[in-house]
Amino acid sequence: MNDIRLALAQINTTVGDYVGNVSLIRRYLKDAADGGAGLVVFPEMAVSGYPPEDLLHKPSFIEAGQQALAEVAGTVGDLTAVVGFVDTAPDGLYNAAAVIHQGEIRHIYHKRHLPNYGVFDEQRYFKPGDDCPVFEGTGGLRLGVNVCEDIWRDDGPMVVQSRDGADIIINISASPFHRGKYHQRERMLKARAAGGGVPVVFCNLVGGQDELVFDGASVVIDAGGRVLGRARQFEEELLFVDLAGDGRDGRGIVAELPDEYDEIYRALVTGTRDYVMKNAFRQVVVGLSGGIDSSLVAAVAVDALGASAVNGLIMPSRFSAPESAAYAAELADNLGIRVNEIPIEGPYAAYLESLTGVFTGQAPDITEENIQARIRGNLLMALSNKFGWLVLNTGNKSETATGYTTLYGDMAGGFAVIKDVPKTLVYDLCRYRNRTAGRTLIPQSIIDRAPSAELRPGQKDADSLPPYDVMDPILEAYVEQDLGVADIIGLGHDPETVRRIAGLVDGSEYKRRQAPPGVKITPKAFGRDRRLPITNKFRGA
Repeated sequence: MNDIRLALAQINTTVGDYVGNVSLIRRYLKDAADGGAGLVVFPEMAVSGYPPEDLLHKPSFIEAGQQALAEVAGTVGDLTAVVGFVDTAPDGLYNAAAVIHQGEIRHIYHKRHLPNYGVFDEQRYFKPGDDCPVFEGTGGLRLGVNVCEDIWRDDGPMVVQSRDGADIIINISASPFHRGKYHQRERMLKARAAGGGVPVVFCNLVGGQDELVFDGASVVIDAGGRVLGRARQFEEELLFVDLAGDGRDGRGIVAELPDEYDEIYRALVTGTRDYVMKNAFRQVVVGLSGGIDSSLVAAVAVDALGASAVNGLIMPSRFSAPESAAYAAELADNLGIRVNEIPIEGPYAAYLESLTGVFTGQAPDITEENIQARIRGNLLMALSNKFGWLVLNTGNKSETATGYTTLYGDMAGGFAVIKDVPKTLVYDLCRYRNRTAGRTLIPQSIIDRAPSAELRPGQKDADSLPPYDVMDPILEAYVEQDLGVADIIGLGHDPETVRRIAGLVDGSEYKRRQAPPGVKITPKAFGRDRRLPITNKFRGA
């Protein structure tokens, strides 16, 4: 093949926003042409956004997508564009890639391997393709086009395409982020390129879509397995890479990858920003307790939306330590956010008085604790209703897993920013954010204090749960790795503790079903990832 300039359009689409997505694609097409690219590549299902889920059952949605693709095609000039879309045929729908040149759709590829695990449910909607063609692009360039999961398979379409003379393999993807996934993905792509002796172009989606975050990090790898160009994580970008005719050399900008905490934090920021903005909210509110979880959520919200869009609410009770409100106010001042304070003593006393008769003879217990949490949830939702603010939930994964939460109380909210962040990682991310700020953004006093719900005198989380540094590894094994109780005990964990934690997880499924969506950052998150029956007698799995 001849030398060629590639452009990877790593864009942030919105599901169902055909007008916005087409406008975005057309803008990047123009920029690619202006930059001298002969080939421009867009992510999987760039026209419709990914994943559209049951919108795919609506004929009007499919028809609008066909019209949108035609609009895109009309914009393509002398370069070749590869664009992801939903194709329709008499036998059903296909997750597809269109190869477009001079205003015409010249070729269409149908995704062969449809993932049906974790967050993926593609077999519910699509038919698998049955061909591995090689297409001709600009200047006689022979393109082996495939889609996302196709390239993860050892025996996938790339094997046939490289054997059949493809000059270059193009994989368009919507590959969701989780902690450490990028390194696994790039190792696989390097192996594919070196094994097939052909350069690989991987163009990934970027941005947040409900629980999912797509990290971008699109990459071009030469035929020897060397990275020629890499786009940034979590940023829209048009990456240009000049590829030599032998496929074994070239030049492009190779973005540095963030470290572990940086990529997790940026995923939380991206997921929060896009959920808020794409759902037409402009302001959010966070209940500030003076604790570590709400502090991290507030910091993420400020980085995602700007301080002017974030509101704090302090809601002290008769059981709140005097320093709690002071710590919360200090955090708000450091972040530059507005804050209001509404004590809950009045509503709480009224609740207790109202319940005096029916509770006669009953000793105070968790009921009275939960009333306080529910009052706080009501106050947050009142501000949401009055001012149109989205309530950001502050519960972490350790609490969500074990049910250490109150339905309609601290579980209230529109979006759960740290729903998939274990408690020990919450501390790490707060320390990370202070390091990057170059100052104590999150007060050290908040990081150092023992976690407490402050719903009864002297309460500490450790009164109800094992220490988080003991509990989180057990939760990771049980929830994310699906290990059984006996297997986890075999790893050296205390048997009684393991059984207790597994019982808490199993008994809290009904709560998790009622929780708001939140950003996925681990290999298996509650919600789209982990779906268990609520009515279920099996234990120890």
